[in-house]
Amino acid sequence: MRRSAGGPRWTRTNHAGRSVDLHSGPATALGAAAGSASGPVAFAVLAAAACGAYDDVKGDHRRGFRAHLAALRDGEVTSGAVKLLGIGAASLAAGALLKERPVDKFLAGVVIAGSAHLVNLVDVRPGRAGLTVLALGAPGLLRGPLAAAPMGAASAVLGEDLGERTMLGDAGAHALGAAVGGAIAAGNGRFGLVAHAAGLVAAAAWGEWDATSRAHPSG
Repeated sequence: MRRSAGGPRWTRTNHAGRSVDLHSGPATALGAAAGSASGPVAFAVLAAAACGAYDDVKGDHRRGFRAHLAALRDGEVTSGAVKLLGIGAASLAAGALLKERPVDKFLAGVVIAGSAHLVNLVDVRPGRAGLTVLALGAPGLLRGPLAAAPMGAASAVLGEDLGERTMLGDAGAHALGAAVGGAIAAGNGRFGLVAHAAGLVAAAAWGEWDATSRAHPSG
């Protein structure tokens, strides 16, 4: 995704060279937050959307946690560092409010932040982020209504996204991920939290390896 040459701030050129807008990102974030029926989850969703929107506007070419942390060590606060620290802190705060035991609070925060990262990680082609949210959220419908909000928000823009008329951007992808992560965290006990956290950490590690490989190709 790159900014359209000479285009407005909320317009981008997608992988196929088509000009699309990013308006669905803030819209889905607000819808997921409003429909969450949970203060902690809504807080995490809006924080993720704000950090993602900052990256949409100010983002640079660097990819991967290590690249942004290295820049931070050198005194440069990149948009990626803002996302990493901002979404991480908001997720841990939400997890602390959702659960009672210290370990569960931490695991819930990891699940929320990890889900936000995962949905953004797969958002490289039309519809992938929305379909991922639907897949992650569907099992949660059996445990309560929290998963319905991100699934509904994702479904509302899925057609436009697949038709390459709009894209979620970092704001929408991170927000939907945080929303479905909040539903997972709220609906699971210790075992479920551990299982989801482990899977999300593994996905983040793979994403970091992939980003590093692309930045420094061999041969």
